[in-house]
Amino acid sequence: MPHKIDHAALVERVAQRRGGMRRTFERFDPARTAHVVVDMQNGFLEEGAPVEVPEARSIVGNINRLSRAVRQSGGTNVFLRYTTSDLDGEWSVFGRRMGDELTPRHKAGFMPGAHYHQFWPELDVAPDDLVIDKARFSGLCANASTMHEDLQALGIDTLLISGTLTNCCCETTARDAMQMNYKVNVVTDANAALSDAEHEMTLFTLGFIFADLFTTDELVAELAGQRAIEPA
Repeated sequence: MPHKIDHAALVERVAQRRGGMRRTFERFDPARTAHVVVDMQNGFLEEGAPVEVPEARSIVGNINRLSRAVRQSGGTNVFLRYTTSDLDGEWSVFGRRMGDELTPRHKAGFMPGAHYHQFWPELDVAPDDLVIDKARFSGLCANASTMHEDLQALGIDTLLISGTLTNCCCETTARDAMQMNYKVNVVTDANAALSDAEHEMTLFTLGFIFADLFTTDELVAELAGQRAIEPA
């Protein structure tokens, strides 16, 4: 099961902080919408992996459902893939934070072609979906990937964010996206962290300032009906 949080109560708390506003934009234009799936790779989902997030295995079904709905509506699925390289010495602070034991294991695990770098086998990635390797937590961090350029080339202005970790790569991508003027939406039951508390705390912060919050069911229904649905 995905994280045990009360989505309706969370949205209500966010709305109260936002002066009663539950959603920022009236509806989604599928042609300008991208579902951004963050780092659903073996290195985060497999038991015993360098950065295992057990809860991430429980959200694969919701991510796949939303990916199918996005394809059917004419939107774009973007699969971000955390990637290390020999250039990571330039990011020396991160290495110091992980420590001497985890740093080399982490770096080797997410090198292109490594087993942990590959997408989780149950993840539904179609041939026409966009796969983007990123060298930092955020796909929109300067020089981290081609994500912004690729989205702009497709005319994308709206993002639906799913994946892991809620409070790391998903959060940093959402924060950067909003500050780059994307319309950001976070899928509360298709993101995963290491605990319910970390997950919910991050969603509240994102909902207050950076994004609107929706469930998978809400987004699938809205994309299928092409009509705006107020978050529960």
